[in-house]
Amino acid sequence: MKVGKLTWEFPPRVVGGIARHCEGLAKALVQQNHEVHLFTLDFPGSPNYEEMDGVKVYRASTELGHPNFLTWVLLFNHFLTKRMADVTQSIDFDVMHVHDWLAAFSGISFKHYLKKPMVLTVHSTEVGRAQGLHSPDSFSINGIEWWAMYEANRVIVCSQSMKNEICGHFNLPLDKVDVIPNAIDATKYQTSVDRGSVRQRYGVGYGEKLILCVGRLVPQKGIEYFIRAIPHIAKRYPEAKFIIVGEGWSRDILEAEARASGQNRKIQFTGFASDQEVISLMTSADVLVVPSVYEPFGIVALEGMATGVPVVASQVGGLSEVIEHDRTGLFVFPRSPESIAWGIDRVLSDPDHAKWLTENAKEKLHKAYSWEAVAMKTVDVYRKVVE
Repeated sequence: MKVGKLTWEFPPRVVGGIARHCEGLAKALVQQNHEVHLFTLDFPGSPNYEEMDGVKVYRASTELGHPNFLTWVLLFNHFLTKRMADVTQSIDFDVMHVHDWLAAFSGISFKHYLKKPMVLTVHSTEVGRAQGLHSPDSFSINGIEWWAMYEANRVIVCSQSMKNEICGHFNLPLDKVDVIPNAIDATKYQTSVDRGSVRQRYGVGYGEKLILCVGRLVPQKGIEYFIRAIPHIAKRYPEAKFIIVGEGWSRDILEAEARASGQNRKIQFTGFASDQEVISLMTSADVLVVPSVYEPFGIVALEGMATGVPVVASQVGGLSEVIEHDRTGLFVFPRSPESIAWGIDRVLSDPDHAKWLTENAKEKLHKAYSWEAVAMKTVDVYRKVVE
């Protein structure tokens, strides 16, 4: 099968989880003998065309920018469409697969131009990310999401929670939506790491606890509630250090929250970190906290499970389907610093139980969240729309 994939982010442009999802799925499809042509945006230092493990990657030159994000999206879709038009002169795709609303304009155009079916993967929604619609841009994005789901022949989401959300909010028929979970390449996380040197690099000494939080610094990730939990944890574990990895527009607000906590000396914001550095930190941490208030799936929890760090996560959205409470991780109440502190204490106070949680987590990971399984399920969806 010849698959055209559209995504605004793809490595080395990594903004959120979409880039890694598209990379893992595209490579797995190629391994199953499908031909994948992936269209994305240009990135400094990256060629306009290359093959990555058999995936044919086309990058569109975005010749115009704009300070307003929504306007910029409309502009880059114009250049993405031009790039696709050139390629489709010589390639006859069986299906177009669009990832999220940002590439929807190009996907819908080519659905009608090529008269080929379109599959849409919804990774999250504007109403969920923003916890409501509060601005003209938010209402516009919400409308574009509805339009993309209306035009799609089938819609894929990563969790039952997301299916319930989009069918309820957008009035989608239940039988139009397929649930296919995210996945990770677990072998990537099974690397040899000198935990001592990693911890020392971040100022964590012998006998001190390292509590890690990884995510974009935006409200939906709930990191402010993790910061508010720190004074509770510090009372019980005065030797604990707290590292927050990620970048985002809420960083200044969160750093102010850290200063107000009275524990600022123990809290470190690293900003953006490479995949390898994140893996090193996860492998070296005593606890990974995922305090999201909205999470369609929660791939960072899978990454933690793969590295063998105990995971403490909010019981929201897709996270509630990835983790089994007190078996593969621990659930805490969202927006509750006291509950987050309880979960961290539960892990730190019982090392044997924490080790049992990580062993169960790795076992579940191998059974349910491989890219091979995700690719096979995705091809089943392609076949439905093609036939």
